[in-house]
Amino acid sequence: MQREEKQLEASLDALLSQVADLKNSLGSFIYKLENEYDRLTWPSVLDSFALLSGQLNTLNKVLKHEKTPLFRNQVIIPLVLSPDRDEDLMRQTEGRVPVFSHEVVPDHLRTKPDPEVEEQEKQLTTDAARIGADAAQKQIQSLNKMCSNLLEKISKEERESESGGLRPNKQTFNPADTNALVAAVAFGKGLSNWRPSGSSGPGQPGQPGTGTILAGTSGLQQVQITGAPSQQQSMLSGVQMAQAGQPGKMPGGIKTNIKSASMHPYQR
Repeated sequence: MQREEKQLEASLDALLSQVADLKNSLGSFIYKLENEYDRLTWPSVLDSFALLSGQLNTLNKVLKHEKTPLFRNQVIIPLVLSPDRDEDLMRQTEGRVPVFSHEVVPDHLRTKPDPEVEEQEKQLTTDAARIGADAAQKQIQSLNKMCSNLLEKISKEERESESGGLRPNKQTFNPADTNALVAAVAFGKGLSNWRPSGSSGPGQPGQPGTGTILAGTSGLQQVQITGAPSQQQSMLSGVQMAQAGQPGKMPGGIKTNIKSASMHPYQR
């Protein structure tokens, strides 16, 4: 009997030690969430979760150890219930339980969940037992497939967002060319004032100007030439020679034989 009591006390001490470590880790993590949330990083949160998970696994190993007695077989009976404030109880519970009365005993010494929660748990267990092995396996495979597709979509979105952030936007225009084009259209910047030598200006009435005769035969078709056919032939040959030698200029002798281009070509 004494051996079992010593073993129970050692198991309780080990269990209390593990629970104290877990409580300290939880308190530190809660303090970070409440007071250091602006400086808290995701890797630090993951480290805190990993620490808590490791401590919970260690606590489960202690409970499942072969030398640990079954605590479920132990019965806790409240010997004294008092509505007065208990300072010793306040110190042991760190101020969470000021009195040990009939109001708090059912909550702190409860070994089973609430009746409503227990009823829901029984209902879930009954529903799970009705499903056959094949149907359960199909549902598991369907759920795994949905989770895999969802994870694949999430990873694809993350890769596209990262690649989009690293890749610069490709420029589809040249700012220098755009500015030069706007300056040319708005202010005429970069445009030359060159004019052909044959378009110096209109002539006086009755005397043809150089601007009335265009280079090529198209300009000659708009001019009416008077005189004999032989004279016309000589004038045309002179125009062709002048065009071959100096394009855009006419000999001075031909000007006296050509009427002004201001006359309508069909006027009789």
